[in-house]
Amino acid sequence: MVALPVLQPRPAPATPPRSVRLSLTDRCDLACVYCRPDKRDGYLEDRLEIDAWKTMAEGLVRAGVRRVRLTGGEPLLHPAVVEVVAFLGALGLDDLALTTNATRLARHARALRDAGLMRINVSLDTLDPARFRRMTRGGRLDVVLRGVDAALAAGFDEIKLNAVVVRGENDGELEDIVRWSWERGIVPRFLEVMHIGEGAKLKDRVVRASEMRARLAHLLHGGEALAEADRGPAKYLFARRGDGRKVGFITGTSDTYCKGCDRLRVAADGTLRPCLATNDGLAAGHIARRGDPAKIAGAVDDAWRLKPDGDVWKGCTEPDAASVSMRGIGG
Repeated sequence: MVALPVLQPRPAPATPPRSVRLSLTDRCDLACVYCRPDKRDGYLEDRLEIDAWKTMAEGLVRAGVRRVRLTGGEPLLHPAVVEVVAFLGALGLDDLALTTNATRLARHARALRDAGLMRINVSLDTLDPARFRRMTRGGRLDVVLRGVDAALAAGFDEIKLNAVVVRGENDGELEDIVRWSWERGIVPRFLEVMHIGEGAKLKDRVVRASEMRARLAHLLHGGEALAEADRGPAKYLFARRGDGRKVGFITGTSDTYCKGCDRLRVAADGTLRPCLATNDGLAAGHIARRGDPAKIAGAVDDAWRLKPDGDVWKGCTEPDAASVSMRGIGG
């Protein structure tokens, strides 16, 4: 079995990975300021083909994975994304979701829903067109908003909005984003800038979740923010109005959530990566191309043994995280 340079193996965690993020492609049509330096930063030459992705998915399920999220780059750039969703939808997963920048969502939303996609997250950091162009290096807000409208019309089980908050850029929009989202039945979530790749250059522009909460205190109940079972690291506070609306916060910098993490990532070339904040991983693309899901399941177990110890490892605050491509690993 071919492996990349990795952390020293340790006993496998008692619980196998139940959640996986599949980076269908490392390509993206935007270049957000916290993610990549520009649109010419290079792409993988060796990406999995559709049949290999299907083998990978079967192997992951055999290994115990119950929740799958498709990511990129931008997953809607993959020509077979609907076919992949349909295949995954037939595997009996507990959850099937996708994260997108929504530039191509208007044309794909209905087909994705019909293929079995349950939930969708839209990455949208601002509602100001000029700021959107600046933060994405050329993106068009109107195109994204049409994608959001299409997703709402398609009737997904849940739509969330992910906004990375950058001091001096969009940190004055928190309330506007919350109200805009709530009006549409969308769950807004605010992310701290993580010190991964380009984000490491923005350390002085991190807005901590505690500050975000303070700015939104008039809208939200106080107390402890709570995570949703089997739904990742976000913690939520509910609206003061008592109507069930909520806001999520993801604290990758001020309060890392490595301990108890049950996520595995699969890069677009088939590398099994046990952590967002390191380039370590186990190469499994060659196994997927051979069409052997049983060996993929074994590789998942091997990769899971490489997962850093969450008691001592602190994710994107580790120095090595600055060398990781957020776009390349799937965010």
